[in-house]
Amino acid sequence: MPRFDVEVRVMPRPTLLDPQGQAVEHALGALGFAATSGVRVGRAITFKLESPDKAAAEQAAEAMCQRFLANPVTEDFTVTVRTAA
Repeated sequence: MPRFDVEVRVMPRPTLLDPQGQAVEHALGALGFAATSGVRVGRAITFKLESPDKAAAEQAAEAMCQRFLANPVTEDFTVTVRTAA
């Protein structure tokens, strides 16, 4: 069965406060990077997935995000699926 590399990026929704992003933005300013603004902190999740084809892999990864990897109330996510090397 083909293998795919999956990358999921999860970010807090733009309308919600992001305390981590605010802390990073403040620290960057203190370090002399005052031109930085709008910092948001999220997470990246990568894994390999065996699936019959790319479409099925994308569908499975989306289901994983909706059920476990992301909180659909407070977070948005993007899924990227590539054929494994």
